[in-house]
Amino acid sequence: MQSTIPQTASSVNIHEQLRALLDKEGAAYRVLEHETEGRTEFITKIRGNRIEQAIKSMVVQVRMSKKENLYYLANVPGDCRVDFDAIKAHFNADSIGMAPREKAEKLTGCVIGSIPPFSFNASLGLLADPRIKENEEVVFNAGSLERSIFMKMEDYFRIANPQVVSIALRG
Repeated sequence: MQSTIPQTASSVNIHEQLRALLDKEGAAYRVLEHETEGRTEFITKIRGNRIEQAIKSMVVQVRMSKKENLYYLANVPGDCRVDFDAIKAHFNADSIGMAPREKAEKLTGCVIGSIPPFSFNASLGLLADPRIKENEEVVFNAGSLERSIFMKMEDYFRIANPQVVSIALRG
């Protein structure tokens, strides 16, 4: 992966960058402004969507060796959790874990809870579980704890272009 200058929440507005990308790519989407919330189980009630429509996005650290770490944005349906063993097996990695908060926020340009399922950083790969495709419309916090985006699932996969890997566990 190529190195880029890390972007922070103060140097770039991820919500505006995301909307510009969706507009450029001709996506049909709508923005919902709401009270501040980043936890899937609570924001789902506020937005009025089904929990499985939500996309949860978490930054994981893939330890390939003592000296090599890769970072990926793992996206799973809102009613699932990330299957670390599946990610470890997919990459044949030494170990997997959640990225430290500071690193996750630096790589995404977002505070935890507001990370959209898109990567705007060449140092952050993108994974999406195929179960996300079970919904015609998906919803996610959009670079802000006060804004969410509803969009067609097909547009999400077309524009984000994630690696589709079974990385979700239900229950």
